[in-house]
Amino acid sequence: MACNDENEPLLSGLATPRTQKTNGDRPKKRRFRRVRSAPFADFVPTDGNREAALPRSGSIFGRLNPSLKKVALFLTLYMGLGTICFYTTRTQIKGDKTNGILDALYFCVVTMTTVGYGDLVPNSDLAKLLACAFVFTGMALVGLVLTKAADYLAEKQEILLVKALHMNQKVGELQVLKEIETNRVKYKFYTTLIILVVLILTGTIFLYEVENLGLVDSFYCVCSTITTLGYGDKSFSTEGGRIFAVFWILASTICLAQCFLYVAEVNTENRQRALVKWVLSRRTTNVDLEAADIDDDGVVGAAEFVLFKLKEMGKICQQDISVIMEEFENLDVDQSGTLSVSDISEAQSVETRMP
Repeated sequence: MACNDENEPLLSGLATPRTQKTNGDRPKKRRFRRVRSAPFADFVPTDGNREAALPRSGSIFGRLNPSLKKVALFLTLYMGLGTICFYTTRTQIKGDKTNGILDALYFCVVTMTTVGYGDLVPNSDLAKLLACAFVFTGMALVGLVLTKAADYLAEKQEILLVKALHMNQKVGELQVLKEIETNRVKYKFYTTLIILVVLILTGTIFLYEVENLGLVDSFYCVCSTITTLGYGDKSFSTEGGRIFAVFWILASTICLAQCFLYVAEVNTENRQRALVKWVLSRRTTNVDLEAADIDDDGVVGAAEFVLFKLKEMGKICQQDISVIMEEFENLDVDQSGTLSVSDISEAQSVETRMP
């Protein structure tokens, strides 16, 4: 998180830290290495059963996440209500029709994904108002719910992708998890891109074989569909084609949106890493030491230097530090400037006594 507060002190209002000393005035040297709660520490195998420690992707439908259950519920409600509404107003919708219920479901999906081929169009005030209502609620459903589900499913397949990329190498579970943690967004992009290519090929072949379109027209229809252009000169016109389109349009449009989202995230992540590399590689000057000296005692401790570098990298700002310091002061019951087990226990007991 970056803030425009380069000239503000990092820890405003912080009491002068007590320096531990030994043998006269010589400060005791402390070295900070690594926080124990590392991001991937929870996945490190702790017993002999190493296979059980690694989260398995398996089938994406093997164990349905609670959030996916919620997504399935919202999608079912939307599609069910939309199908009922558009089926009851089917006489007020003109265009190329096949089966009443199927056309209503197909029109609902085309409306939700904003593809809008034009092969089925509302032809009355009621049908038009229903289309307006369902296009907005459908876009909200795609943006707020379905994209999160797609992101979750992409994460579930990351381990399989990393293992496939290192198939000819002897890579342990911990190395796989570290690789995913380091390049999470990049592997999400690769996973989504592979799925998108499969969907494009599947849609092209289906249109060529079932809808009897030419190869170029099939690919053209696929591209105009997944980008939600929906020119309307080529679309799904058979019963079998519309059954396929109900699932394929929804999956392909969301997949393309996620793919572009991950491209933007990868670009942002690369710029952030370039900034971090520059901050860590440049020489520290006297001006930097003066800026990093929080308590103005003429020397920069390890904590002060780390905070200064993190702020330079744009990872923290004054607001973040103020919130953390407020929590520290609340936990530091005896006002000693340090935290101990007794401080935590006493702070918890105070919280339980509060009404």
